[in-house]
Amino acid sequence: MAGAELSCRTVFISDVHLGTRGCQAERLLDFIRDLDCERLYLVGDIVDGWKLRSGWCWPQAHNDVVQKILRLARKGVEVIYVPGNHDDRVRDFCGVHFGGVVVARDAIHEAADGRRYLVTHGDEFDGIVQHAKWLAFLGDYGYRALLSANTLFNRIRRRLGLRDWSLSAYVKTRVKNALQFIENFEAAVADEARRRGVDGVICGHIHKAEIRTIDGIVYMNDGDWVESCTALVEDHQGRFSIVSWNQPMARRLPALVPQAA
Repeated sequence: MAGAELSCRTVFISDVHLGTRGCQAERLLDFIRDLDCERLYLVGDIVDGWKLRSGWCWPQAHNDVVQKILRLARKGVEVIYVPGNHDDRVRDFCGVHFGGVVVARDAIHEAADGRRYLVTHGDEFDGIVQHAKWLAFLGDYGYRALLSANTLFNRIRRRLGLRDWSLSAYVKTRVKNALQFIENFEAAVADEARRRGVDGVICGHIHKAEIRTIDGIVYMNDGDWVESCTALVEDHQGRFSIVSWNQPMARRLPALVPQAA
């Protein structure tokens, strides 16, 4: 992987949703091609099993993503697959290796600076997914409808020379109930990290990339590859940052987690 543009110690990606039309597989491929890392965490919802029965979409780019990840594993990159709610069937194979990829219910990641982080998709801390799955399916349908409208809108914006804009992200930041759901989710996963006796938590699920501290616990969400096209990366000093691959030129946000004293 000589000449890679993004060299780091660890990468975390989630919510790719291979098998759906909303998946930004081409941009993920572009990201992986420029990647040089020691460890790759797949933090759930990599393949969308919810779409298996209807509307399954699997173009060549989706197959290329799978092949590229397997190739990384063959070249010595440690690949850990932590399934989510959309690929929950994979949880039946925890502890099993597939082509060098190991499946785990969750994981504890030790950063280069010695701090430890719980790695989990996060759906187990979503009350709707756990206790009202029919409502989760309904919400998923509405979300996909929103994405379809957003895709058409962004095609027009690109023709006008404008940047992509996320309608669902706008809704999340403006609708009170959505904001409350996100806050409750973040607090719940932070509480679990505290219960496990670790320094922080790394998750996905809500498609909102973020790094912040919640009552002394570092909360990190790696976002998604449907809208924001973001990943969480750890450098060789144990500092974390969010990488966005949503535009032709990658934009790396500043590291937001200070090194341990």
